Amino acid sequence: MTDLLQLVLLGAIAGFTIFLGLPVALVGIADKTRGFLNAFAVGILMFLIVDVFSNSWALVTETASDAFRNGVNTGTAVTDVVLMFGGITIGLVGLIVYERLYMGKGQGTFDPTKVSTMTALGIGAHNLSEGLAIGQAYLGGLVGLNSGLALVLVIGFAAHNSTEGFGITAPLSGLNPKPKLSFIVKVLFIGGFPTLLGTLLGSVAFSQQAYIFFLALAGGALVYVTMLMFNTGRRAFSNDLMMAGIFLGLCAGFLTDLIVSLGGA
Repeated sequence: MTDLLQLVLLGAIAGFTIFLGLPVALVGIADKTRGFLNAFAVGILMFLIVDVFSNSWALVTETASDAFRNGVNTGTAVTDVVLMFGGITIGLVGLIVYERLYMGKGQGTFDPTKVSTMTALGIGAHNLSEGLAIGQAYLGGLVGLNSGLALVLVIGFAAHNSTEGFGITAPLSGLNPKPKLSFIVKVLFIGGFPTLLGTLLGSVAFSQQAYIFFLALAGGALVYVTMLMFNTGRRAFSNDLMMAGIFLGLCAGFLTDLIVSLGGA
């Protein structure tokens, strides 16, 4: 198998296993179950927020510490800080503008299809950064389908990205009438395709500044979506149900990320 084909296959596995979350939007479920699934999705999104901010901030502090202690790369350190906070700002403000334009201008309306779209945009930004990292690791020979841990890596991506797909489709669960299949496919594509795109771009050239910016942008967007979903859930469902779902969602996020890490990514 050629290197290019391996790279495309790896990026496709990492990105499009997000479609494993598709059945959630197609099945009919009771209100209580829907509340639990939404809370579970909130837990997954909370994990993603921790993940993206910890990865981006670690790079920022590393460069800033080097500049402070050794007096080198000062310009790069300042750029990284600006990109970090700029990305968070754009992620938050961008969705505020989106909500005001398309979701009733802050009147407390909750449109599941638009929440799903916003979630897909945030996860897509996160997955672009994830793809950049995969492409860079592949370029350095650290990740490959011929490695002994390839099977673990593939399983990890499948599990991890299916939870992301669940986060996108959970707001659509139990809707009557059910959302169109074309819409569900569209939002999952928005969330998953950037992984493949980032993988290809990262294999050509890797930019730490782009990586930091897209992670920060994703984090800001996911904070906004998570708060929206949590506030809606608290108004409609019991606190016990919400906390149980969030706890299990967090656990799912951390455990599937661990599987990916064991695979060498």
